[in-house]
Amino acid sequence: MKEWRRKNRDKVRESNRRYWANSSRSHCHSYEALRHINLTIDQGEFVAIIGLSGAGKSTLIRTINRMHDITQGTLTVDGTDVMSLHGKSLRKFRRKIGMIFQSFNLITRTTVIKNVLTAFVPALPWWRATLGIFTKAEKMKALEALDQMGILDKAFVRADQLSGGQQQRVALARTLAQDPQIILADEPVASLDPVTAKQVMDDFQRINREMHITVLINIHHVELALQYATRVVGIRAGEIVYDGPADQVDQAVLDAIYQGKQEEPA
Repeated sequence: MKEWRRKNRDKVRESNRRYWANSSRSHCHSYEALRHINLTIDQGEFVAIIGLSGAGKSTLIRTINRMHDITQGTLTVDGTDVMSLHGKSLRKFRRKIGMIFQSFNLITRTTVIKNVLTAFVPALPWWRATLGIFTKAEKMKALEALDQMGILDKAFVRADQLSGGQQQRVALARTLAQDPQIILADEPVASLDPVTAKQVMDDFQRINREMHITVLINIHHVELALQYATRVVGIRAGEIVYDGPADQVDQAVLDAIYQGKQEEPA
């Protein structure tokens, strides 16, 4: 079993990783957002990242596809040194990683199917991308992704006519159309009501279990993190203070992560 895990892992490794950034809150002085991060995440894991606002959760998520660059250490995904990638090779790498945001990032004034089809744009010749020309196979794949998310009937409805939960499902369908190896989700249920948030988390869990896609989710709702994730990473002030099974997170662990002042869900 250990040998199988070694051969079939998504190795997301970040050794002694540091990220430096400028912030208006600190009067544009540099600050160290992450430090001493060392993670290995296996293929098919469902990992929830929790911690106070400003702890570094979003930064950690966004370094994996290089939305934020690290300044020290290594970042390896599926055997690829991500920090060595540039231009076309970086764009090709990013197509393997789906990204889900709290704000859905949809083009609300166009149809659902057109939103899902944007998943193919990075790989298209410039003229097809400019004119919005997609093949029959691409359109069928987009419709299949919508069907997988249970919203095929909304394919030709404008995105702004959908509820928040439906819009997040469109974002998930767009991600599935990429055939991702990893899905990164940055507070995907923060703006949803409790019932809808649970439905969207059900979708993440189904995608993880049925498609064996690695899911890393940054989430403020601790109860949802413990209910759905198999592994929890707790971050405090840019450092990992807990990394282990979700079912072993107790009040002492939460106090260490949240410094005794656990946040209310956003």
